[in-house]
Amino acid sequence: MVERLNGETSGLIQEDKAMCRHDMPFGAQRLEDGRWRFRLWAPAARTVELRLSRGTEVLHIPMRPETEGWFATESAAAPGTPYAYRIDGDLVVPDPASRAQLDDVHGPSLLVDPTAFAWEDGHWRGRPWEEAVIYELHTGSFSSEGTFTGVTARLDYLAGLGVTALELMPVADFPGDRDWGYNGALPFAPDRRYGTPEDLKRLVQEAHRRGLMVFLDVVYNHFGPVGNYLSHYAPAFFTDRHQTPWGAAVNFDGADSRTVRAFFIHNALYWLGEFHMDGLRLDAVHAIFDDSDPDIVEELGAAVGRRFPHRPIHLMLEDNRNSAHYLVPKGSRRPYAAQWNDDFHHALHVILTGETGDYYGDFADDPHGLLARCLAEGFAFQGAWSAYHGRTRGEPSTGLPVTAFVGFLQNHDQVGNRAFGERLATLAAPEAVRAATVLLLLAPAPPLLFMGQEWGSRRPFPFFCDLGPHLAPQVREGRLREFARFPDFADATTRARIPDPSDPATFRSARLDWHEKEQETHRAWLALHRELLALRRRELVPRLAGVTGEGAVAAYFGKGGVAARWRLTDGMALVAVANLDAEPTAPLRLPAEQPLYATPAALGSDRSLPPWAVAFFLCARDGAEIAVDGTALFGR
Repeated sequence: MVERLNGETSGLIQEDKAMCRHDMPFGAQRLEDGRWRFRLWAPAARTVELRLSRGTEVLHIPMRPETEGWFATESAAAPGTPYAYRIDGDLVVPDPASRAQLDDVHGPSLLVDPTAFAWEDGHWRGRPWEEAVIYELHTGSFSSEGTFTGVTARLDYLAGLGVTALELMPVADFPGDRDWGYNGALPFAPDRRYGTPEDLKRLVQEAHRRGLMVFLDVVYNHFGPVGNYLSHYAPAFFTDRHQTPWGAAVNFDGADSRTVRAFFIHNALYWLGEFHMDGLRLDAVHAIFDDSDPDIVEELGAAVGRRFPHRPIHLMLEDNRNSAHYLVPKGSRRPYAAQWNDDFHHALHVILTGETGDYYGDFADDPHGLLARCLAEGFAFQGAWSAYHGRTRGEPSTGLPVTAFVGFLQNHDQVGNRAFGERLATLAAPEAVRAATVLLLLAPAPPLLFMGQEWGSRRPFPFFCDLGPHLAPQVREGRLREFARFPDFADATTRARIPDPSDPATFRSARLDWHEKEQETHRAWLALHRELLALRRRELVPRLAGVTGEGAVAAYFGKGGVAARWRLTDGMALVAVANLDAEPTAPLRLPAEQPLYATPAALGSDRSLPPWAVAFFLCARDGAEIAVDGTALFGR
């Protein structure tokens, strides 16, 4: 809603000439005459000085107070000049809207001229959402270099794999030398360990050159515990009216929240504009508390649509509430393309591994039935009671486009939040993982792969961070306490084996081993993924443009049978039938067409499905039926 931002909306709705600079009321902005304008919102400060380095000299320039808690000044300086703010003659802090840091989060910021990078992706027009095949990666552990340049060097491999989008885990500046990215302190500054802003822009440019989209994971529900100084001079950034797992919530709906909302909306527009990102994934919006109407999630989505009306921008959500209303079209557009579908993952994980602890308990009694509902309707929980959450969970998602739900077997959370960070390849039988992989990659929902999954990597991805020696013991103790409630970790000796998040060895264990994929077993997994993604691109993607959820049906049968049928936009139907169990099914009547794809020996001589078999059919709608013991599963 534009009115909420009042005079601070110009950067939201006006496009700059080169489309490579995002103007905003925060931070350091280069002016037309070559000088810089500095602005800081510090409503709790009496005075603010700009500390500007010039060689060995540090200038202290008083900033003039403006209305509503703002301080501003202008000064000449060269790009790359370090600067900081001094609050009330004492505390020296980095710019909360810093575009780059000289060192870590406590040090000075650097002046960055975003127009200095010579973009060469003018040909790029993005890709439609139905083409999305997402590859999630952590910049620091994806390559041996642990940098944006290290990712860039692997782009040819990723394009050849058949993915169409990279999703970078958060890159905003975090404390220390290693982190998942969710302890970010300076949300506008790419972390210096990964490289410069120009290195990140070069990564995006080279991805576009290969036809790859780039999405960025952003964190708007909290700041990390180290390196964020906002509470000292702008305490209105936070509120004790709401509490999060990380403490006081970000103030999106209280006094002075207009500026706070603008800060995060500008952040989204900044990444999409200055860095040419093709989309964002908003982390854990269930931990964003906002009683406003519209709430910040809705307002941000609308602002992105206004700012980029003619460019394909894809916004995704993580939301364990299954808030389907964010996925409903607003007028002619849908502000949020999709939500990560935890329900799909959880149901499949229970089926593949037999694990039923923690949130998997909600899926223990009927995993196949809940998986079938995910295939047809998106969410399994659409208002039903969740014993794990102790409340009803979800909103109706029936009828939403089937492409509005991102499916996955692994992601950073589902691997890394385990005590030892084990991959699925170490938890389930190969034939079971193969069946689930076929279902993931050939169902209409956009699939997500977690780095290394495509070759069946067995490298763990444990939780790691580097918050400093004072917090390291607390992080370690908190991690052990988190798992003490699980029966498998009731014994202190077992808990002691859990990797210490602050130990550099934990981070090193998470780094991908690229030699692993050359081993014979891993080569077979990689070939499978390439085959399935090529088939998806050739046969399914052309039929997914404009697909809706209308007519999508699914059923489960016997002990482990699951079947689904989706209507495609060319009048055809896509039918999937799977036996996700170690025993064969009863005899089936299947579509007459040859399978689009079937796992080896998918159809027994008696027309039963052997254990862990999957088959997909592309057929006319009137022939798209499956029957068990003479009873049709779908009807007409």
